[in-house]
Amino acid sequence: MLSVIVFLPLAIAMVLLAVPVKAARWLWIGASAVDMALVVVLWINYTPGAYEVNVRWIPSVSSGYHLGVDGLSLPLVALTALLFLACAVYSFRDTDRLKSYAALFLFMETVSLGLFVSLDLILFFVFFDLSIVGMYFIIAGWGHRYAAKAALKFFLYTFLGSLALLLGFIGLFLAGNTFDMVELARQNPLADKGFLSVAVLIALGVGFAIKTPTAPFHTWLPPAHTEAPAAGSAILAGVLLKMGTYGFVRIMMPMLPDTWRAYAIVFIVVGVVSVVYGALVALAQQDFKRMIAYTSVNHMGYILLAVGVASEIAVTGAVTQMVSHGLITGALFLLSGVLYERGQTFEVEKYGGLAGTAPRFAWLTALAAFASLGLPGFSGFIAEFQIFTGSLGGAPVATAVAFLGILITAALFLRAFQRVFLGSYRSPVGKIGDITVVEGVAIVPLVVATVIIGIFPRFMLDVIEPASRTVVELVSR
Repeated sequence: MLSVIVFLPLAIAMVLLAVPVKAARWLWIGASAVDMALVVVLWINYTPGAYEVNVRWIPSVSSGYHLGVDGLSLPLVALTALLFLACAVYSFRDTDRLKSYAALFLFMETVSLGLFVSLDLILFFVFFDLSIVGMYFIIAGWGHRYAAKAALKFFLYTFLGSLALLLGFIGLFLAGNTFDMVELARQNPLADKGFLSVAVLIALGVGFAIKTPTAPFHTWLPPAHTEAPAAGSAILAGVLLKMGTYGFVRIMMPMLPDTWRAYAIVFIVVGVVSVVYGALVALAQQDFKRMIAYTSVNHMGYILLAVGVASEIAVTGAVTQMVSHGLITGALFLLSGVLYERGQTFEVEKYGGLAGTAPRFAWLTALAAFASLGLPGFSGFIAEFQIFTGSLGGAPVATAVAFLGILITAALFLRAFQRVFLGSYRSPVGKIGDITVVEGVAIVPLVVATVIIGIFPRFMLDVIEPASRTVVELVSR
């Protein structure tokens, strides 16, 4: 079943290129909907170890076609399927070169799902690299005015990160004589390896920090988000950034437990710097979409703080934050696309009083903004409460400083909302229309999901907590 979930979108992408444009549009939505349904079935029937595939692939280096899901990966698989379905629906309207656009998104869905269920480092690396290629073409082909430059910067930065990862993976192989993640976590092959263990930690840390991204490796992110099409930004923030944070929890913590403990303070400091820096720079932005991009640096910083502390509650909060951020920021970027399509600019100062002509647009944006700043009743509160509770005992000063990020985030979202939607009416193109049915069908489920997790989080925490406990036990062994 895992292989079907992973490769169904890619199979449909190849079929889609041979059908008429009208059929391709529905085929894209249908494929994403079927994949989402399969993931729901997977979740309902999930028990640890129930879904696993392990087939010989490259035996000379002990690398196999090894897939599996657990409490770390299943929530991200569900997030990925939901976001790609939302983007397929959002892009239902006429899009330039629709078939190529849809095929790229289906390709990206396969590589994203494949990465989150990979239990082999070579397989993980293949999917990681392919995600860079797919997003490059989405930004360059369908982005805004400076898309080519932003796409090139995105590719060079993240490809450099993937090369660092490859060096780290080779180091793990040399120590453990296998690329199998489960076996490497069991072996702890770099224990007492001194320089090699530190070198592997640095290589993997840099690779995943670039992808996350954290300060100071974040500079590719704002232009990539600003120039990408709205659906591309939603996938970039909601799914691709999680490949970095997931790598910390899935690979670095279990496979380098001793070195991780020794240098955890580095990740805690980088996380806190990212929290405060991301929030402050977002506060200074006059571009609505660029502001959202910088809040991603802020929110990813919370995750790094949590995994640095490495308590069970904090790690559970980190995984919950990955899901929460994907839903909330995915919705915000699609809403920014609505704003741009109406007014042809992201500049906040060009707008005012839009709630009068677009009340549904205003309500959705308000809900997504409140969710992003961690208001109770939304998934962000569940995630950040766990992160702060789990981090306070291990790093009280860092946690106290990170609290500032919540205050600054609240200020920047409330200010942006007030300027765009309240006050006297102002727009660059006359009357701004409200959310359409298609846009609503794409965006509303993402906001509803944040509310469901915020009020009834137990169904997700029951899945995440046992896996978080295992990771913390491996780090503490």
